[in-house]
Amino acid sequence: MAQNPKRTINEMTSLDLNQQPLCIEYPTLDVDFELKSGLIHLLSTFRGLAGDDPHKHLKEFHVVCSGMRPQGVTEEQVKLRAFPFSLGEKAKDWFYSLPSESIISWDELKKQFLENYFPASRTITIRKEISGIRQFSGENFHEYWGRIKHLVESCPHHQISDHLLIQYFYKGLTEANRSLVDAASGGALYDKTPTEACKLIKIMTFNTQ
Repeated sequence: MAQNPKRTINEMTSLDLNQQPLCIEYPTLDVDFELKSGLIHLLSTFRGLAGDDPHKHLKEFHVVCSGMRPQGVTEEQVKLRAFPFSLGEKAKDWFYSLPSESIISWDELKKQFLENYFPASRTITIRKEISGIRQFSGENFHEYWGRIKHLVESCPHHQISDHLLIQYFYKGLTEANRSLVDAASGGALYDKTPTEACKLIKIMTFNTQ
């Protein structure tokens, strides 16, 4: 037994008032550095609720941290210290549940965050949604294109090529709107390059805003 034999039962069962270290092992800095309240107030809050977008949260977090980095401090050091302040509710509980001093870099923290809130199964689900997208009755070009763009942006590592994205978009159009696209392309959309097809689609979506 590893217990100290000189400790009484009362001592062993009393609360441990020593604060457990967080999951992040912060590197020693050569300069005095503390997060400014202005930076913290600009951070959006990720709560870990259904529908929350972890990739969007990381983008917004990057914009704030890269724009308010103090001189002599790396962006990674700012992010490691600021990230806990950008979490709330279930996400805060998740962060506190990570093993003490198990993370030493921003890349590791970001990886843990995405593995928890954007697992491989979610990537597969979104890929299926993209490949099987269909235009709703009464939905115009702008709304339909916006839906597929939202799916693509929510999963940056979808690994679907541009020409396939255009094919999925085109196949999902109502028959009447496919005819409109073909007429606007001067014959058939598939006769255009992906760049030309995308440009045409953007023009048509702009005209239906």
